[in-house]
Amino acid sequence: MSGDRIPVMIPWLGEEEAQAAADAVLSGWVAQGPRVAAFERAFAERVGAEHGIAVSSCTTALHLALVVLGLGPGDEVVVPSLSFIATANAVRYVGAEPVFADVETATGNLTAATVDAVRTPRTRAVLAVHQGGVPADVDSLRAACADWDLPLVEDAACGIGATVGGKSVGHGALIAAWSFHPRKVITTGEGGMVTTDDAEWAERLGRLREHGMNASAAARHASRQPILESYLEVGYNYRMTDIQAAVGLVQLGRLDEIVTRRRALAARYAELLADVPGLTPVGDPAYGEANFQSYWVLPDQDFPASRDQLLSALAEAGVSARRGIMASHLEPAYQGHPSAPLPVTERISRDSLILPLFHTMTEDQQDRVVAVLRQQAAAG
Repeated sequence: MSGDRIPVMIPWLGEEEAQAAADAVLSGWVAQGPRVAAFERAFAERVGAEHGIAVSSCTTALHLALVVLGLGPGDEVVVPSLSFIATANAVRYVGAEPVFADVETATGNLTAATVDAVRTPRTRAVLAVHQGGVPADVDSLRAACADWDLPLVEDAACGIGATVGGKSVGHGALIAAWSFHPRKVITTGEGGMVTTDDAEWAERLGRLREHGMNASAAARHASRQPILESYLEVGYNYRMTDIQAAVGLVQLGRLDEIVTRRRALAARYAELLADVPGLTPVGDPAYGEANFQSYWVLPDQDFPASRDQLLSALAEAGVSARRGIMASHLEPAYQGHPSAPLPVTERISRDSLILPLFHTMTEDQQDRVVAVLRQQAAAG
């Protein structure tokens, strides 16, 4: 093995983020406070939403989104199986039933047709994912959901910086959930956000993340007179800290540069892999642009090496790659849950692999990754 090991992902963090976090610590306000409020405003503006509500993770964002929609026991929510398991778990948190729908091969996303195939009289919502930073066709999904009188929740965990029709993912969404995990395009370490244009939902989401209080801790601290808070409903402790938000504000300022770099690296991968037979790389859909939070390739059924053999060959060459996106319906936690036949989901999950892609990746590192794939393709 030559050279250092190539990681699958490294967040792009630097001195500015470190100083912002230090400033938050030195300010004495480290819990949810003014920096969280500033991050919420900046993020909502960036994605074209009226309101942003910062929370502790995208999983908690999804949970709260389903709570404000009033979903509960007896309700079904159509979700893709091809997603990190948190997507389905959030449905279970409110007592509803996730019903797994298939996805299209090119994007890994739900379509109106795959949703319609599993829709029943008990369906109360659709939860679509912008998978790996490849935007879903939300125009057609929103139109279909309007016809069915169903709310569409957007799991935009990987979606920041991706676009549909030239506008940010999340623009015009009924309600969307976002992640700032270190594997995502921008990070706060851990953390999430809910965005919506509905002011009443935004107010309730702000209460729910903070134990259901009608007055936030920040508001009580800012008041010159004592505020005797009330707890209007059972809520949760889903807050983001000001330290995280301080980092998030710096990261948000880097977003355009990060996405431009990731798209350039993805374009170079596509160029290098164009003459490797039997490999189909992920790309932009016709209706939008991906941020390439994940860059995956799908080997043909007759490719000389299996996905697991490719992962082993890459590991031997000092390259950290990952299996493709999981199929939640195949996990023990979801054995027996309702779904349509999911041939595309199972094929993508079984055969695809995620290649390294990160802001500081060099051409030499990309060349090393592609050399292994070329070697495996030639082995047949």
